[in-house]
Amino acid sequence: MKLFEGLASTPERAEIRDAVRALCDRFDDAYWSEKDRSHAFPHEFAKAIADAGWLGIAMPREFGGAGLGVTEAAVMMQEVGRSAGAFAACSTIHINIFGLHSIVKHGTDAQRKAWLPSIIDGSSRACFGVTEPDAGLDTSRIKTRAVRRGDRYIVNGQKIWTSTAQQADKVVLLARTAPIEECAKPTEGLTLFYADLDRNTVEIREIPKMGRHAVDSNQVFYDNFEIPVECRIGEEGRGFRYILDSLNPERILNAAEVVGMGRRALEKAVAYANERVVFGRRIGQNQSIQHPLAQCWSELYAAELMTLHAAELYDSGQPCGAQANAAKYLAADAGFHACDRAIRTHGGMGYAAEYHVERYFREMVATQLAPVSREMILCFIAERELGLPKSY
Repeated sequence: MKLFEGLASTPERAEIRDAVRALCDRFDDAYWSEKDRSHAFPHEFAKAIADAGWLGIAMPREFGGAGLGVTEAAVMMQEVGRSAGAFAACSTIHINIFGLHSIVKHGTDAQRKAWLPSIIDGSSRACFGVTEPDAGLDTSRIKTRAVRRGDRYIVNGQKIWTSTAQQADKVVLLARTAPIEECAKPTEGLTLFYADLDRNTVEIREIPKMGRHAVDSNQVFYDNFEIPVECRIGEEGRGFRYILDSLNPERILNAAEVVGMGRRALEKAVAYANERVVFGRRIGQNQSIQHPLAQCWSELYAAELMTLHAAELYDSGQPCGAQANAAKYLAADAGFHACDRAIRTHGGMGYAAEYHVERYFREMVATQLAPVSREMILCFIAERELGLPKSY
């Protein structure tokens, strides 16, 4: 198959693509299949990415980062998604790329100097504690409570779907510091923290799940978890606004990752269609094989163009909420179709672990659900772009 240019639309971005691809290709399907079977975190891959300096691609130069934009980060993460590691590889490093943007934008100089270098060089690993079992995507309804006592906050509550909490030493934590009934708006009274993940007052339980076994997802229970006041990001009560700063970049990067995953599955399907002979002819000669694969190519390309458009809007300081969400929506559907078609192209062998496409499919399912569901994206676009009444 020809190389897709897409996001790598300049010589500099092409260099990023090629360098990341070369690094990721050192970790092949056998490596990731073993991690998937053993549920072992890919420490070797994480270290290689950190040692090469990629964790700081979108971080400020003064703290050791490259100071590039979300477009360049998307180029990088698309290649990580296109690698044998698929979504597991992306999830290994995703939060380091843009998850700490709230610190960059709203942290003090002392906080940025103390926290960002270790995230950039990989010596520290953070997890993201926002989602809760009862609140789901309705973040304003979270119940985890942080009560200030002197120079500390005491946190009690529960989070769910906290990725990499088993390995993390830090947590970006959103908690309610004022009861919702005392706030003018439900989104007020939420505060954002960046704190040491103290195992003495935190219990982490891994969630058995369908795929992405190499990267853990967890329920996390906070029992009188203490956070020093100096670990609060920005002002008390404004945490919801702060996490919004990371949402559009997250959507864009996720879309890029998913396009890469879809491309990986499509490449596997095309290779098999060119090799597999049934009834005396390669199955790739059959239009029933050709047409669905061509459709997948078209859908992935369209999703990539929307991702590039959203990224360039973001980097130029323009509004991009609808475009970022649309990119995520289109990519998740296109990626899912590509993985599903890859299995169908392989026939019975697509169901076998030997050909890896079943692993890609299991990991792709999650992208239809997280970090935001396709249904919530459609609600957002209907309200913000079409002027239809809010439905929830």
